Amino acid sequence: MEQMVVKVADGRSAGVDGFDAFVAARGDALWRSAWLLTGDRQLAEDLVQTALAKSWRAWTRVGPDSYEAYVRRVLFTTYISWWRRKWRGERPTAELPERTTTTVDTDARNDLVAALADLPRGQKAVVVLRYFEDLTEQQTADVLGINVGTVKSQCSRALTALRSSPHLRREDNDDE
Repeated sequence: MEQMVVKVADGRSAGVDGFDAFVAARGDALWRSAWLLTGDRQLAEDLVQTALAKSWRAWTRVGPDSYEAYVRRVLFTTYISWWRRKWRGERPTAELPERTTTTVDTDARNDLVAALADLPRGQKAVVVLRYFEDLTEQQTADVLGINVGTVKSQCSRALTALRSSPHLRREDNDDE
């Protein structure tokens, strides 16, 4: 099999090596975004793999400064197209018997995923990009292909919904 290599502006080679390095460096962050969107580990893996496969086809056209934005845009548009299809794929009906022990507050994480699942897909995408991926309003608008004003309004509506979400309500002081 012939290895595809392309020279980029600064003389480094991109292509298979550049793509592999990008996936190694940013794969976990992409999976985390996908998981926050889907609420399912396997579906998140499928979403990331699909987004990376779609991105690979255009890898040589995308400049090295645009790799991250391009892949994220593909990830979010793929998520939205899956949502529109209304096919959710296979869903497990029970927990697996072997569970790993971690120090992560799984109840809080599950509550957050449940609250995010209640949001409309556009609001969920904005919240994930703004607060979990720490993108600016402009960067979020660029990734989603919407106006900055739409990002602001979707974010405001999402935060209002999350504040009133029954999944995120906790008793403030159990001692009182």
